[in-house]
Amino acid sequence: MARQLPYDVTTATGEKLAFEFPLHEQTQSAMRVSQLLAAVLATVDRELRVLGNTANGDVMQALAMALAARTAMLHAPYAVGRQLASELAATALAAAEHCGRDGGGAGHA
Repeated sequence: MARQLPYDVTTATGEKLAFEFPLHEQTQSAMRVSQLLAAVLATVDRELRVLGNTANGDVMQALAMALAARTAMLHAPYAVGRQLASELAATALAAAEHCGRDGGGAGHA
């Protein structure tokens, strides 16, 4: 069975989301994954406070482009990196579909 990374997020509207992200079998450090995830989300939140009104679709598009850029940076054949990125994104999105939601006000997804 795959190791899980429990991860909780509180949205700007106060809603709490609880995830159980399956980790890839070759994950070297769950702690580093958690730290990087926290840093990415904190940076996005900080930038959105500065930028002001920004569409969620624009945020998601920028994050997808960041994934593509990191994939291109790998020292591996592009097809290998693309396959890994696709699998990781699909696994994370599947976990998001089943995350726990608790409270908070109305907001935008």
